[in-house]
Amino acid sequence: MNASQVYQEQQVLTASPQELVLMLYNAGIRFSKMAKKAIEEKRYEEAHRHLIRVQDILTELELGLNREIEIANQIGDLYDFMKRHTVEANAKKDVGKIDEVIGLFEDFRSTWKEAMERARSEAPSSV
Repeated sequence: MNASQVYQEQQVLTASPQELVLMLYNAGIRFSKMAKKAIEEKRYEEAHRHLIRVQDILTELELGLNREIEIANQIGDLYDFMKRHTVEANAKKDVGKIDEVIGLFEDFRSTWKEAMERARSEAPSSV
């Protein structure tokens, strides 16, 4: 492992569950953009690998949902929609589908960051 990999591993191991979700959203955006670029450059095997990573990220996000909460079911439906779009993008080499996935990831990330900030500001002080 190089220094960067060790640092990333430490980040994951020490992150809170909320931070892990944020990391997954960031990774989803990063791999989606890499897949889009690979498709644009006709490097289809590389695009395929990146889109599989995006699907794995969406699966991990889905597994973390508490399905007893109604909004979690709605979020799960959006994750399924995003996963189907990555499959279609992979099959049809459609960057438009990837753009939609990136947009949804960015919306989720923005909302999640805001929720994390609100939770921190509303948390009782430990002083």
